[in-house]
Amino acid sequence: MKIKDWLNMGVGLKRWFGLGIVGIGLLIFAIIELIFRRFGEEAYSVYYVYLLILGASTLYVSTAELIKSFMSLVQDGLIHFNMDSREIGSLIHDKKLLVQGPRVVIIGGGTGLSTILKGIKNYTNNITAVVTVADDGGGSGALRDDLGILPPGDIRNCLVALANTEPLMEELMQYRFKDGTLKGQSFGNLFLAAMDGVSDNFEDAVQKMASVLAITGKVLPVTLDNVKIHAVLDNNQLVVGESHIPDVSIKEGARIQRLYIVPEDAEALEDVKNEILRADAIILGPGSLYTSVIPNLLVKGVPEAIKKSRGRKIYIANVMTQPGETDGFKVSDHLKALYAHGDIGPLDYVFANDMKIRNDHLRDKYHRMNQFEVEIDYENLKEEPFKLIQGDFIKPRESSVRHDADKLSQKLMEIILEETLVSDKKRILEYVALSGKLKGKKQTV
Repeated sequence: MKIKDWLNMGVGLKRWFGLGIVGIGLLIFAIIELIFRRFGEEAYSVYYVYLLILGASTLYVSTAELIKSFMSLVQDGLIHFNMDSREIGSLIHDKKLLVQGPRVVIIGGGTGLSTILKGIKNYTNNITAVVTVADDGGGSGALRDDLGILPPGDIRNCLVALANTEPLMEELMQYRFKDGTLKGQSFGNLFLAAMDGVSDNFEDAVQKMASVLAITGKVLPVTLDNVKIHAVLDNNQLVVGESHIPDVSIKEGARIQRLYIVPEDAEALEDVKNEILRADAIILGPGSLYTSVIPNLLVKGVPEAIKKSRGRKIYIANVMTQPGETDGFKVSDHLKALYAHGDIGPLDYVFANDMKIRNDHLRDKYHRMNQFEVEIDYENLKEEPFKLIQGDFIKPRESSVRHDADKLSQKLMEIILEETLVSDKKRILEYVALSGKLKGKKQTV
């Protein structure tokens, strides 16, 4: 460890160090006098007890302030750690002080959820993915109808995203059969369905599959109830089933007015509620607003836990609008729909991409499919209590536009570092470990 001229920095280190010495001196003096009782009068005993309490209080305050000043110096880059990160990791394990990292809960479903998990797992082991179980289309829908199990697709994707196994295992889990009666079905879905058959319930099956894949963190279905999404369009037409909503909305030329689930009293898992209550940060999205994010807020216990939690509440707006779901939606429209379906309390941060698609061919392709960049409507957001985090959060590919997991996760962790860990003196190890990871990441960019 190298400390640059710390004796002359004037940040309080010397002052609090000196006060700590005074506290130790008072403690030693009071203890000696109480033991040997050189003065037997009761008044002296009371006086030395007072000194004992004063010394302990002084030592506590000085230690707390020293830690606070130290953490500020680390954050400002005035204290540098030259020890190799692998040596730090080895030291932590050897001393049985494994730092789990910030407690992050990510709520959603679909591709967006699995994308961000890949980035977050580089900074913390303490991740919980809360996944919607309302999917009724594709291979998941077929297994749901045939076997009566909860849809495994989104959960499989999250497990694979957090997996710490050989690439071959990940490839196997994502493999889709090309011929026969299993055509289009994912091996991972079948594996999870088989695991459900030898487990007490679906939650237990997910945990067993997580063990097989040696995942970082945990993946939880939001509920074990067999829920179905019902959507009421603004022409009062009712649409039943997640997979049908966008198609019917487009066909009818009617927007989604509201969602509800059946059964309406579906209860969230206790683990889901507990993880939300304990979280340092609760992230909603990215993902399809009406079919991936909001369905979780309709499950009893989820919005209540989010509102009660002291963790930072963060919403990640989608990059593009989605036909049949969010046509013409701006950032404020996403937020209105979110608040309308769940009393989660005020958000602390909203992430929104402000970078246009650079590839003209790709942009035109999306526009032909009636998908457009989600606009940040500043005039409707300026009175909101949250902090708007805007930037280039996209990772253009040859055929699609997705959130950049590295950019998103790095910014998210910077917020958690500044808002949560820096003020908690008991978590200095987590602070130092995460700070080092973030600095290392920036140096490699």
